[in-house]
This record gives sequence, structure tokens and C-alpha cells, in this order.
Amino acid sequence: MSGDYNDKPQPLIEHLMELRTRLIWSLAAFFVAFLVCFFFAKQLFNLLVVPYKWAVLWAGLDLSKSELIYTAPQEFFFTQVKVAMFGALVIAFPIIASQLYKFVAPGLYKNERAAFLPFLVASPLLFLLGGALVYFFFTPMVMWFFLAMQQAPGEGDVAISLMPKVSEYLSLIMTLVMSFGLVFQLPVVTTLLARVGLLTSDWLREKRKFAIVIAFVVAAVLTPPDPLSQIGLALPTILLYEISIYAARLVERKREEETALADTESASSVATSEKA
Repeated sequence: MSGDYNDKPQPLIEHLMELRTRLIWSLAAFFVAFLVCFFFAKQLFNLLVVPYKWAVLWAGLDLSKSELIYTAPQEFFFTQVKVAMFGALVIAFPIIASQLYKFVAPGLYKNERAAFLPFLVASPLLFLLGGALVYFFFTPMVMWFFLAMQQAPGEGDVAISLMPKVSEYLSLIMTLVMSFGLVFQLPVVTTLLARVGLLTSDWLREKRKFAIVIAFVVAAVLTPPDPLSQIGLALPTILLYEISIYAARLVERKREEETALADTESASSVATSEKA
């Protein structure tokens, strides 16, 4: 690894030992967070159920008669384990990200580290923004859509009621949170690629129509098979793609300004040396 930060050649074994240390700290942070989250697993699951309560109220149903069920003895236990793992990943992510940064930082120059740090901050913030969108708007909307499909006793031969299983509800909300969280990383990824010159804003504009199609295809794969879910993920993806184009253009503009400044300083130094 090279760079001006702790710029000393290190053999492969030392790199592996450093990697082992960072992995141990990351796993330890995850394990401690898991134990804490598992202790409060029921409370965390009840917090995740709040969007479902909102959907019940939106549908005009009796909240006291709405319930989530589990049909296997071990189902709710393993659901709590999944909740704890999900919560531990969210809580431990800053520590895991910092350990990753400390591992790669010795191989970066000072200006590269300064450029990398904003993305290290922006990535979790964008993920939380996507998760908040799922929690406060998207999940209630999707559950309201499903609840509205119920059939009351007088509307048909039999009553058809939605009784979600705790494991299936958790899988739904975790899938939505992960999907939106990853999609919200699009500006970060494209900006990083633009900084290293692997793509340009012009290329992104040219591929816009393909990006729109891909956004709907990805939304169809990641979300439940209903139009609300698919459109709800595809539209933010397209909006984030447009933001990515703007971010890539800002990177290019800054690079052009730095190049122009370097050329000016070079020409000035040449002129000064000629006069001397």
C-alpha cells in the first residue's frame, strides 16, 4: 500500500494482521449490538409494527381487531433473532465503516482521504433517509393497499381477512428498507466513479432511457408484486439518477477548474523563469 499516511512499506503478513484486527473490532461491535437488540427485540418489533397500525387506521379498520400471528412455535423467536441482527447491523455500521476506513487509509494520499471522508458520512445518511421513507410512508402505503383488498362478511359468500405472519411482515419491511437504502447509495457510487474517471455526466445522460427501464425492472424484483411498491421504488431511483448526473457534473467542473488553475500556475512559473 502506498501513500503519505504512515508511509512505510509493510509485508503481506502485516496487512493480514491489520485486516484481522479490523475484522475482530467489527465483529465485536456487531455482537455487542446484537445482544442489546435481542434483549429489546420485542420492543423493536413493536416499533416496526407502527407503520402497520397506521395502515389499519388509513383503511378505516378497527385497530383492536387487527393482529399479526405466527403459526410455528419457533417462528416468533427466530423473528426476534432477525430483528436483533438487523438492528445490530444498523447500530454497528458506523464502527464497521470506521474500521474499514482505518484499514484503507494508510494506502491513500492526504487529498484522497479528504475526498473519501464526505462519502463515508453521506453513505449512512442516505441509507437512513431511504429507511425513513420506507418507515413513515412506503410501508403504511403498501399495507393499506393490501388491507383494502379484504372482503367484509356482507360483500361475498365468506369473509376474507388479512392476518399477516410476524415473519412475513418482518421480511417485507426489511426487504423494503434494504432496497431503498441501497438505491439511495446511487449518488455516492456515481460520484465516486466520476472522481476516478470511470464515467461522465454526458455518459449518464446518454444512458438515461436505459436507466429508467432498469429502475422499473429492479423495483419489480426487489419489491412485493404490486404496482404501488414497484412505482414507489422506481420513481425515487429515477430521481436519484438525475441527482447523480448533477453530482457527476459538479465533479467534472471542479476537475476542470483545478486543471485550469494548474495550467495558469505552470504558465506563470515558465514566464517568470524566462524573465530571469
